[in-house]
Amino acid sequence: MKNAISTRIRFARNISGVKFLSAMKPEEKRELLLKIKDTAKTLGEFDFIDMSALSDIRAGELVEKHLISPEFAENRENCGVLLGRDGITSIMINEEDHLRIQVIMPGYCLKEAFEKAKELDEKLNEALTFAYSNDLGYLTHCPSNLGTAMRASVMVHLPALTEAGTIGKVPSMLSQYGLTVRGLYGEGSRSGGSIYQISNQISLGISEEEIIERIETVLSKITEAEKTLAAKLFEGEKTEDRVFRALGILKYARSISSSEAIKLLSDVRFGVEAGKIDIDLSTIDTLSYEIQPCSTELSADGKNRDTVRAEKIRTTL
Repeated sequence: MKNAISTRIRFARNISGVKFLSAMKPEEKRELLLKIKDTAKTLGEFDFIDMSALSDIRAGELVEKHLISPEFAENRENCGVLLGRDGITSIMINEEDHLRIQVIMPGYCLKEAFEKAKELDEKLNEALTFAYSNDLGYLTHCPSNLGTAMRASVMVHLPALTEAGTIGKVPSMLSQYGLTVRGLYGEGSRSGGSIYQISNQISLGISEEEIIERIETVLSKITEAEKTLAAKLFEGEKTEDRVFRALGILKYARSISSSEAIKLLSDVRFGVEAGKIDIDLSTIDTLSYEIQPCSTELSADGKNRDTVRAEKIRTTL
């Protein structure tokens, strides 16, 4: 599935017998943070980051890499994140629930990501014992997460559907399967570079396997529609000219903003997906993360951010 950028599985979990975060005092949150940190670190190779000691730029970089949520970056007091040294695992502590266990992998790999997340989830449950009801499933702060408390999502690139204006029909189709479409950084965010997140909207009364099956079914339909529209768009010279112009600008620009770079990288990716441009998709996807504002700021070392971004793109391409 060429238009799949990444796959994510996330579990919301709370510890049995412990109050929800909304009812806890600051010192209780701190105590819980340290308890989860010490327990989780014994289960594998993780690096702990105290969010309250993190700069805005560094927190923003973690959001850009989809390792934490935007809300978590905004409210960092008595919060922490455990980053797996495998580069795909993260555990947010004291976000909305006690734990948010996440596995994010490149490309399309729902089942593999689920197995990795479930393995970690089971190990943590043995050590901490999660709050669970036979009637409601895993107990969560937000009722919409009850049941499996799992969010499965695939980030997809849909330039043809976006350009044709038919992307607006996708939400109604997804709702029939209990799914939804979100922007680049989840609920409430906008799409950037024709990138969207397809994920489940409900987790109560349905198994993890059924959620994954529904997403696979819908993605198959969306991908086929994208492929058909893309073929029509490339029948004339206009679209092909645009994607090669985008590649030319990216290869030779000396200064470029993140918004322009994201748009142009989307056009180049469109050309690669259509078989018109010979560049590895993983190269484009890695660049798309690395040229975001906070990530670029951290590597700029006092230099002009737009200049550093352009140099990074030129060197990579």
